[in-house]
Amino acid sequence: MHTDRNQIRYLPQVAAAFLPASRTPLSRFYLRTTNAIPHCGVAKGESMAAVNGSGVSLASQAYMEGNAVKETRALVADLCRQFYSLGWVSGTGGSITIKVHDDCIPKPQQLILMSPSGVQKERMEAEDMYVMSGNGSILYAPSPKPYPHKPPKCSDCAPLFMKAYEMRDAGAVIHSHGMESCLVTMLNPSAKEFKITHMEMIKGIKGHGYYDELVVPIIENTAYENELTESLTKAVNICYLQFSYSTLLLPIEAYPKTTAVLVRNHGIYVWGDTWISAKTQSECYHYLFDAAIKLHQMGLDWSTPSHGPIQQARGAISAPVKAGLKDSSHNSETFPVSSFVHDRVSSSIYFDMCCILLDIEGTTTPITFVADVLFPYARDNVGKHLSATYETEDTQEDIKLLRSQVEDDLAHGIDGAVPIPPDGAGKDAVIAALVANVEAMIRADRKITALKQLQGHIWRTGFQNNELKGEFYNDVPEALQSWHALGIKVYIYSSGSRLAQRLVFGNTKSGDLRKYLSGFFDTNIGNKRETSSYVQISESLGVDSPSEILFLTDVVQEAVAAKAAGLKVMISVRPGNAPLPENHGFKTINSFLEI
Repeated sequence: MHTDRNQIRYLPQVAAAFLPASRTPLSRFYLRTTNAIPHCGVAKGESMAAVNGSGVSLASQAYMEGNAVKETRALVADLCRQFYSLGWVSGTGGSITIKVHDDCIPKPQQLILMSPSGVQKERMEAEDMYVMSGNGSILYAPSPKPYPHKPPKCSDCAPLFMKAYEMRDAGAVIHSHGMESCLVTMLNPSAKEFKITHMEMIKGIKGHGYYDELVVPIIENTAYENELTESLTKAVNICYLQFSYSTLLLPIEAYPKTTAVLVRNHGIYVWGDTWISAKTQSECYHYLFDAAIKLHQMGLDWSTPSHGPIQQARGAISAPVKAGLKDSSHNSETFPVSSFVHDRVSSSIYFDMCCILLDIEGTTTPITFVADVLFPYARDNVGKHLSATYETEDTQEDIKLLRSQVEDDLAHGIDGAVPIPPDGAGKDAVIAALVANVEAMIRADRKITALKQLQGHIWRTGFQNNELKGEFYNDVPEALQSWHALGIKVYIYSSGSRLAQRLVFGNTKSGDLRKYLSGFFDTNIGNKRETSSYVQISESLGVDSPSEILFLTDVVQEAVAAKAAGLKVMISVRPGNAPLPENHGFKTINSFLEI
């Protein structure tokens, strides 16, 4: 029997507010469907009834009493007991909500189970859960328990949970009052974000890797949780743009890839595609918050790759004072800190630039390295690489991007573009066409994502096989180390892919220079000659003003675009660079050590 899934929805007119105190009969919970769905727990031919003569049919209580709902009820109760033992939902605080997974029902319309508010979470039972429709209408309310228990009440977090379901297509949301999630927002009362990088547990957060900077937005607390909805909405508003360390703060305060929002002096909301994802990420977030707090107590900076001593730079969090000394501003003793750390954190350092943004080619690295080493290596190994890795996920994605690019090139009459035959034509024919197109793109020095991504994968093989080593001007490693010691964060913005950037800086004659870098941007965020790209970067870095960022490049057009966005700009003059036009109006340097 065929049933149109678009016809399935839960009636919003059922219990728009709280239901009566007595437990509502399950027979009053309805599904609108023209045909019963046997494998969804409603048998074909089961009795139906009409509502107000409208012809809208009602399913019996079979679905509500089916295994999917029962198992999810029990799961919520079990998780609450686990979270209580972790300190996440003690004192009746915190909450959890999970959607009842059912392949027969579109995710936005699936039933929602939610733990009640103001109850002992560790003592909840399966029947204590609220059941709601996909649009938030209450379909089932638990019956009251004898004194001294309070009457049941739907979670105060419900409006915030619904925003996560609505805006992120979540499958589960966890609200924790864990001590770590509360204290970490107090380390810097003015901070709008929590940031951390180079920690293994970052890999447990969706869309992040070890080298990425994890960014979690912080919103201010209110007296009542349902008043937080507007702030949370801004934080999770979906408006996707690429971000060099996986997340991007937009002008409208949207974090398109975040899976959590911190509430200052309160706790955290975490969501995931499934309850497993939400639980795993919650555990990783709490671990990272605890690590940040302990690193802060030791006077170490969790937000930098090396986790070195906290520097008293503008906007930075003050390092703890020596053990046993009174902090006059707080009139309290601080956590004991070793003399080793205090020997390293002995003075305050102030500077005008919070961040430095670096181009690569002609700025940190000789143009000849790119033109005479990297490009030829990629060109000479295209066929070999594609043939050896043809079936891998990375290469299939590269081919997909190249096909799309070539189709566009053919439509616009781009020189060198040749049709790529379909997969059915055979691997060799496809690779031959791909090689021809890639060679033409390299000859034209095109700054396009499809080419840059493939080149990055080819170069990865070269660096892994020690056939390639990143080359830098002699002053670059020393300058990076010096800036890092001063607490200045350094980022890279290049037309090369983020993968390629990491490879170049991670494999050099001076060792791995990535430990001095805080993040990487590529052309996914925008063209380097467009002002909007630098606007997006400055907003993502969380500076008070774009003028706190210094951009170094060898290309005047890039300098003009960055200046228009409010960044400070200097032009790098290096051997082999193209001559600069007269009266370009920018300061120039021949070495980073001049800064």
